[in-house]
Formats: sequence, C-alpha cells, structure tokens
Amino acid sequence: MGKIAITAMTVLFITSNIFSQTNNKLIDTVSVKSQFEYLIDESNTLQNYKVVRTAWLLKLKSNVIDSISASKKKILDNASVLNSQKILIDSLNIKLAAADTMIIELRSEKESISLFGIQFEKTVFKTMFFLIVVGLIGALLFFITKFKQSNIITTQCKLASKQTEEEFAIYREKALEREQKAMRRLQDELNKQKKD
Repeated sequence: MGKIAITAMTVLFITSNIFSQTNNKLIDTVSVKSQFEYLIDESNTLQNYKVVRTAWLLKLKSNVIDSISASKKKILDNASVLNSQKILIDSLNIKLAAADTMIIELRSEKESISLFGIQFEKTVFKTMFFLIVVGLIGALLFFITKFKQSNIITTQCKLASKQTEEEFAIYREKALEREQKAMRRLQDELNKQKKD
C-alpha cells in the first residue's frame, strides 16, 4: 500500500505540476493564436472530440477579451491620434497656403517698385528711370548751351552798347564843340553886325 500511495502522490504531484505549467504557459503566451494552438494540442481527445479543461477555456476567454479590449483601445487611441494629426495637417496646409501666398506677394513686391501707388516691374522702372535721367541730363546740357549762347549774346550786346555809348559820347562832344563853334561864329557875326 505504501508503494501505491507513493505512486499516487507522484502522479498527483506531476499532474498538478503539469497543470500549473500548462496554465502558466497559457497565461504567458503572448498571441491569441498560439494560445488556441496550445489549447488544441494539450487537450485530450475523446471519440474524435477534444476535451478541454474549463479553467483553460475561461483563461483563454479572459485573454481573448483582454486582447480584444486592448485592440479596441489601441484602435480608438490610434483613431484619436489620427484625427488630431489630420486636424494638425489641415491647419498646417492652411498655414502653408497662406505662406505660399505671402511668398508670392513678397516676390512680386521684390520684383516691382511702387511709385505714386503704381506698381512697376524693376526692369520697366529702371528703364524709365534711365530715360528720365538721360532726359534731364539732355535738358541740362541744352539749357547750359542756351545759357552760354545767351551769355555770349548778352556780353556782345553789352560790349556793343558800351561802344555805342562811347561813340555817342564822342559824337556828342563833337556836336557840342560844333554847336559851340557855330554859336561863337554866330555871336561873332552878331557882334560884327552890331558894330557896323
């Protein structure tokens, strides 16, 4: 009887040890697929049916429910992250469009010059500015030439006027001398006639 008790105790110890290992194996397995495969492999077969321990089924059910709820939570978290990223992407796209518009406006302003509220392209403005400067220089040279010509004419006129005044002064002196001579002669003649 002692041998039977020792054998029974050994079988009981090994069975409980195997049960606890299999239960732990079922707990420690990461994927649900491998848990199902382990359950099918370790279950007993009875007339083409598998006999599965209730504890294993309950543990598998618990693991599957936990996996499903973890997956649902992960899906919901991913959906919320996706929505927030979509909102962020939309706002960044709006900012990008505004920045592109601003860049286009800045390039337009950079390539054009505003004069009296009118926008001119730089090449057109440079050409106009060059033509205006050339026109002003031409006008300045024209007026300088006209001024010199007028100054020469004025100087010549002053010189001619001075010469004319000098000639007129000489003529007047001569005319005065002739008049004085004529007056003396007349006086002399009058004096002669009075004496006579």
